[in-house]
Amino acid sequence: MLLVIKKSQIAYFYAFILMVFALAQLFTFDEFLQSINSLGAHIEPIVSNLLGVLIVVSEVFALPFLIDMKLSTPVRAIGRVFGVLAPLIWLKLSLWSVLTGITVKNLGILGDKFQLAPGWWAVALSIFLLAMAIWINFETNWLPRKTHNK
Repeated sequence: MLLVIKKSQIAYFYAFILMVFALAQLFTFDEFLQSINSLGAHIEPIVSNLLGVLIVVSEVFALPFLIDMKLSTPVRAIGRVFGVLAPLIWLKLSLWSVLTGITVKNLGILGDKFQLAPGWWAVALSIFLLAMAIWINFETNWLPRKTHNK
């Protein structure tokens, strides 16, 4: 029996992953920002705080596009960009932590409640999420869904 996966199922799966990340990060947001601050040793604290906010905002604002809500074309485009931006930021942070050898106990992907140490697994996860986001962007329609009035 052949397993058939629809593109909407992949988009829903990716939306679920981003929703879990965002909820976990927002649950302990102050500690999440401290985790991001500890990763960027050469970055000003205000910049790393803005980066932490951008991560959560991009994860949340990608959701309406991913669950295929009725959206205007500009809002759909914003959702697409944020859907790719979140894994790009995580890829940058996880690569930075692995290549520089920063020793921190929490990367912050799941906030501070679930401590996940940085490593190559985080780089692989970020690449997987980025590939999924790019695939969803290429496979979905750029225009909003048409509604039929009856």
